[in-house]
Amino acid sequence: SSGTRPALKVLSVEEAGFDGVFKAKKFYALTVDTENRRWLLCDAGIVSFDGNKWSIHNQNRKISDSELKDVAYDYSDFGDELWFATSTGATVASIPIDARSGATTYYSGNSPISSENVASVVVGHGSLRWFGTDKGISAFYKDKWLTSAYQRKYPEYMFADFPITAMATSPDGDSLYVGTMGAGVTRVFRNDVDAISGASEYAQWGPIELPSDTIYSIWITRNGTQWFGTAAGAARHVGYNTIDDWTVFNKENGLIDNKVRAIAADYYGRVWFGTEKGLSVYDHVSMSSFTEEDGLTSNNILFISVDHEGLVWLGTDKGLTSYSNGVFTKYTD
Repeated sequence: SSGTRPALKVLSVEEAGFDGVFKAKKFYALTVDTENRRWLLCDAGIVSFDGNKWSIHNQNRKISDSELKDVAYDYSDFGDELWFATSTGATVASIPIDARSGATTYYSGNSPISSENVASVVVGHGSLRWFGTDKGISAFYKDKWLTSAYQRKYPEYMFADFPITAMATSPDGDSLYVGTMGAGVTRVFRNDVDAISGASEYAQWGPIELPSDTIYSIWITRNGTQWFGTAAGAARHVGYNTIDDWTVFNKENGLIDNKVRAIAADYYGRVWFGTEKGLSVYDHVSMSSFTEEDGLTSNNILFISVDHEGLVWLGTDKGLTSYSNGVFTKYTD
């Protein structure tokens, strides 16, 4: 995927709100369903936006309100569902997430999940759901839990010492890249006997170009290029030969800040980097940066997500920002 992309331009900034449906400042996770409804976790709980109307989904008593940490959309045999990572288990609930929606929570008492303290969830191809916990990685494929075959490589205590901070699946969904706080990136995959196996750790893969072993974000493009946001800049890795083809982006070559909390690529292939000090966008030629003065709700970016219409959503500690066709829209209460 060579060639140039259009540089990001901001032509205008618009103000919007939440229709008085809820009050929220901190938005920290987003997933999109097939109807392009955006489902968000914020300090008001679970909310959604269909492009016109905001809704809050706090009526379902089966969904723990103790520390919702992450959310992922899954289209399964049971229909449209959302998976929630919580401090008391992994919960799956049927959309529309109202008082009557069915919901099931998997925790140590009713499942082989490695721990009920679940920090992150991603859904891979064909209803393969991956969970990052404080004791390791679990996976639920169709209707069964995968057994774990990676312990020799990554023992349980490793994830207590080096907590999981970010996860992303390969384009085929069968491999999972796992970022940690201090142990770099590990990779696991579903093997032929429905177990989770460990691939080599990046840290053991020879002369490696990860700028830091503290990873905050991971983005895998459709062609398999891997982007890692770290405490010391972002790294791009092309292909599967672990030693070759690494490029590092940091303040010296235009990144607004070295602590890269969020990464996503938009429909043009431009790569967006969210930091605590603003946004940088790389169009494969140059890096442009944007702050509150340019129309961000806050410089402290917690996630970046792209919906099915190509809008880019930035979650911050002071509201939401979306970007489309030259317009930043600021959503605040």
